Amino acid sequence: MMKIPNLNRIPSSFRDPSGFVFEQNGNIYRQINQIYQTHYDKLMASGLYQKLSEASLLVPHVEVSLDFAQTDTAYKVIQPKRVPFISYPYEWSFSQLKHAALSTLRAQKIAFEHGMVLKDSSAYNIQFWHGKPLLIDTLSFETYQEGQIWVAYRQFCQHFLAPLALMSYTDIRLSQLFRVYIDGVPLDLASKLLPWRTRLNFGLLSNIHLHAKSQQHFADKTPQTSKKPPKMSRMAFIGLIESLEKLISKLNWKPKGTEWADYYQETNYTDQAMQTKKRLVADFLNQTSPKTVWDIGANTGLFSRLSSERQIDTVSFDIDPGAVEKNYLQLRAKNETHLLPLILDLTNPSPSIGWANQERDSFIGRGPVDTVLALALIHHLAIANNLPFDQIARFFGQLCQHLIIEFVPKSDSQVQRLLASREDIFPQYTQVDFERIFSHYFTMQKSHHVEGSERTLYLMQRL
Repeated sequence: MMKIPNLNRIPSSFRDPSGFVFEQNGNIYRQINQIYQTHYDKLMASGLYQKLSEASLLVPHVEVSLDFAQTDTAYKVIQPKRVPFISYPYEWSFSQLKHAALSTLRAQKIAFEHGMVLKDSSAYNIQFWHGKPLLIDTLSFETYQEGQIWVAYRQFCQHFLAPLALMSYTDIRLSQLFRVYIDGVPLDLASKLLPWRTRLNFGLLSNIHLHAKSQQHFADKTPQTSKKPPKMSRMAFIGLIESLEKLISKLNWKPKGTEWADYYQETNYTDQAMQTKKRLVADFLNQTSPKTVWDIGANTGLFSRLSSERQIDTVSFDIDPGAVEKNYLQLRAKNETHLLPLILDLTNPSPSIGWANQERDSFIGRGPVDTVLALALIHHLAIANNLPFDQIARFFGQLCQHLIIEFVPKSDSQVQRLLASREDIFPQYTQVDFERIFSHYFTMQKSHHVEGSERTLYLMQRL
């Protein structure tokens, strides 16, 4: 009997004829189609799957019954481990993208040793799990054919090398080009945006500037059916991967000149107030016992770690790429496993993009979450960005069951700093109005004055 296509197919999983991902009863499955049979068998029999999964480079899976198959084209159905939070390259710090690139190349090197290659190298195939980049597309590998070129080379340059070079040499904010160019930064655009001195770097010259010219040269050419396909020796193949590895390893960016990367060195909190705030947040977390937490406006993750250190899956969002970079590097240094730092402009959060606006989920679409931390944030939203309390409260009501939020009064020096260069047009920015409006969406469970400051911390539950 013909199977009916599953309505729970993940919207981003439709481009590869080898298979697709679907969701059922809260679990993630991947159907492997018959067309991919020989490659999947090679992946498993060669020892490549075991090697990559043991090295935490490829998501582990178990094979399940074909009864889970969604179409008659199925060869196998596997159930991969579920990644707690799906993130995208335009939300990563510089080092996150760099480590994702190096992990992709490492996976390719190991695959080559087992007679296989990556047929695509999309940055969207990487997710961060236990603090490290992990390849989640099991169907990215195909059997190596003697003399073949690396078919994923152009995509690797667009998804990894070009944005990393732009972030390193031009401006860290150019990572946001991923939101416009879903298949990576066009090489001709990268070539134009990079400074001329990058042409003196042989790796960037050959892999970006000359690569871009080559693409433009052949863009309008009619394929010659009689022309033999290009060949690449094994030694040249390995040489290409190793040269890209060395090139990317040398690309660097250090947080400097960003607005909030040194926030905790400049905060107006006394030591007493900081310790009181940490104790209150910890008490609220103990009371709500969340399984998932989003810390919005997290800076370098000081308060995010109050939840992640409790083995709670925590996403630590901040607008400042410097702060997120520091957060991530600290995570790596300490081998933290339940924290994910990401870049987010809450006033312009990640949208739904791609085909039919469904390939990449919006920020809100990846919620709701058990608990949101919104500490030292309300004044930035209400005063710096002119957002009314009602809009803010309604927004948080979509995100979480419990909200731990800090009210910062106008008399606070940080609010005075925001008002120093503009007219005070916020007569309703008062604690009374804050409590009144938020009570339309939340129950006020607890509130505590933060000793040593003028601030108040609230624990709220969504109505």
